[in-house]
Amino acid sequence: MKPIIDLQWFATTRLSDVIVPEIFDPYVVEKTAEKSRLRQSGIIGTVPGLVVPDGGVTVQMPFWNDLGGEDEVLKDDDDGLTPAKIVAGKDVACVLARGKAWSAGDLATAFSGSDVMGAIASRVADFWIRTEQKTLIAILKGIFGSATMNDNKLDISGGSSIPVSVVSKNSMVDAISLLGDSGDLLTGIVCHSAVMYDLAKKDMLDAKFNVGNVEIAPEFQKYLGRDVIPDDGCPVETLTSGTNQGKKAYTTYLFGIGAIGFAPGTPPVPTETARNALAGKDTLVNRRHYILHPRGVKWNNADVAGDEPTPSNEKLALAANWTRVYESKNVRIVAFRHLIG
Repeated sequence: MKPIIDLQWFATTRLSDVIVPEIFDPYVVEKTAEKSRLRQSGIIGTVPGLVVPDGGVTVQMPFWNDLGGEDEVLKDDDDGLTPAKIVAGKDVACVLARGKAWSAGDLATAFSGSDVMGAIASRVADFWIRTEQKTLIAILKGIFGSATMNDNKLDISGGSSIPVSVVSKNSMVDAISLLGDSGDLLTGIVCHSAVMYDLAKKDMLDAKFNVGNVEIAPEFQKYLGRDVIPDDGCPVETLTSGTNQGKKAYTTYLFGIGAIGFAPGTPPVPTETARNALAGKDTLVNRRHYILHPRGVKWNNADVAGDEPTPSNEKLALAANWTRVYESKNVRIVAFRHLIG
């Protein structure tokens, strides 16, 4: 009697067997939005009218400036009042086109789960969340390198002594006050984890709150009533001169709701798989088109490599590519440079 052969032992599970692009891509998009703390906090949000265009790499966003000038005393004469006019401005956002490919070897651990596609999708979503945060930090470096954003910056790192250079309640309030009567619109703080832990050691974080008789840890830590989101991509620089030479200066960012406009796009082929039979490798390719734009700071497209139709993070980080077009207090982003300790 011949032995029974289980043909399943000869079957090979391939990416093309478990990933259906039409299902996989929206799954990744949904998971990325669901897991992103920056989006959940409201710092990154959709903006009416902001969409990735079918053609072109920039989006024009015209707006009306506030009415200026002084009122006039009414007079009983033929001239009457002097008419003024409203002036239009223009914000410009750039489209980001990014992609990433993985070989089957990098995804091998995902095949042990029962929901293989879901397991892979969750890993791809986590990758895009990390890269989205890196892209945002590059944008912030670029816009705050521009002199047009000087009114939204506070730098105490070079103070005459360590105490006056360190982040504190008073210095954080000073940073918030840069927006004047719009300071209450700053609802989120993105900082290096070292800054968050420093605030925690000083008992400055609202770590928990009570619901009835139960102590609950919130989704976000809070400081001065604002969500605290740690991101080790925030700039850290060692001071090379001055009183605090050798100390590390940290840049913390304060944001308002919707300070960063986001719009998803659809690449011609968002997701695809490929099989190299000779090499015995499966490959997953995932592509994204999207807009991530600091509202009120125009993209100049002044310095972009000719072979890059859309900018890299290195180009986003260049000051020459950005110019503030809103009034400074209407740009709901502040950069605060300080020490810790």
